[in-house]
Amino acid sequence: MMDKVEFLILRNLLYNEEYIRKVIPFIRSEYFEDHNQKVIFEEIGKFIVDYKQPATKEVLCIEIEKRQDINDTSFKEITTLITNLEDEPTEFDWLVNTTEKWCRDRAIYLALMESIQKADGKDDEGSRDDIPRILSDALSVSFDTHIGHDYLLDYEERYESYHRKEEKISFDLEYFNKITKGGLPNKTLNVALAGTGVGKSLFMCHVASSALLQGKNVLYITLEMAEEKIAERIDANLLNVNIQDITDLPKPMFDSKVTNLAKKTQGTLIIKEYPTASAHSGHFKALLQELALKKSFRPDIIFIDYLNICASSRYRGNSTVNSYSYIKAIAEELRGLAVEANLPIVSATQTTRSGYGSSDVELTDTSESFGLPATADLMFALISTDDLEPLGQIVVKQLKNRYNDPTVNKRFIVGIDRAKMRLYDCEQSAQEDIVDSGKEGEYNTEEKKPFKKSFDGFKF
Repeated sequence: MMDKVEFLILRNLLYNEEYIRKVIPFIRSEYFEDHNQKVIFEEIGKFIVDYKQPATKEVLCIEIEKRQDINDTSFKEITTLITNLEDEPTEFDWLVNTTEKWCRDRAIYLALMESIQKADGKDDEGSRDDIPRILSDALSVSFDTHIGHDYLLDYEERYESYHRKEEKISFDLEYFNKITKGGLPNKTLNVALAGTGVGKSLFMCHVASSALLQGKNVLYITLEMAEEKIAERIDANLLNVNIQDITDLPKPMFDSKVTNLAKKTQGTLIIKEYPTASAHSGHFKALLQELALKKSFRPDIIFIDYLNICASSRYRGNSTVNSYSYIKAIAEELRGLAVEANLPIVSATQTTRSGYGSSDVELTDTSESFGLPATADLMFALISTDDLEPLGQIVVKQLKNRYNDPTVNKRFIVGIDRAKMRLYDCEQSAQEDIVDSGKEGEYNTEEKKPFKKSFDGFKF
């Protein structure tokens, strides 16, 4: 009996032209374990390549009969299978996703088998050195039908893209909106750099609170503090209560404040704790799937507190790989997650010892890895000084910015209320004494959406 997935694939390769365009470049004949299935797929693929249209049952039977690698018994079995390939409607997105998973699973299985052969010295071609590449190629299997933007032919789509509104998560802080042209776009990694106690977690808790009030779904992943401690900080921010006074609130008053808060937003905030250095992007992907299934929850933005104490899915924690490669790998994996989930990720990193307590911070003060700034879309430092701390202020310094010119408003001041775990805008006069501030670049929120994807031909 033909496996249900293979049956669906072969059936839709006969009748569903949209499906063919989407999946045929990525399916390999070796993915089919059954020889008869493989023969049917090969003939379907050859016909599509030669004639740029789906094959028919009659055509398949004629072409298969010409083959020299099947006997009469196999031919009868194959024609019976072809006869059973009927045109039946199937939900398209589910079908494509199922096919993609099947391709990836088969690719990984075959890669493992090949790697075992090479490891045992039973494969005359190549060597053990090929194993990482083989496994990496299998793990990277995914459907991508975008063959590129034709600069001269696709100019109308390009022009339209310049004038579409881009979906962003805005800040409630003026200068952060200025430097990001209105907020954080999807598919981005945004990193705050600061020393211990300066305000990394406070910054993320504040922005998470602001996003919730905008009606956004927020996922806050903590690897440093307990879920309850993060929730306590967000309570201080959203309930307008000093953090040290929260435990003294009478239960009715606490209930009333939370109930009133719930009326102000359509969003949901989920806080998930992992032990330090125990979770990586693979765990976060699994969490997203679980939240979607169990709570019908899809986040609009993810906070990860914080990057340096995540694990890497590529390297084990006790790996001999250097810290540069390890932290860079974590950053790349998190940005990959942002792209895959189509949302912004906000995280943080520590300064080096030389940067801690300094009145100025540079990219070279990034703890453990200079490779991190190369991966992040936005990176900025939070700097506390002896002069500003009594005033309840900190300096923000842009270190890298893919959204805007980082020399405009390179430094600026934000107010910080550590008791209520809040950031706030300062008076303009506070900005005047800060070097590189005050360059008032206009910004708009015009969206630059991805170009329309198209597929113009097949290679099989």
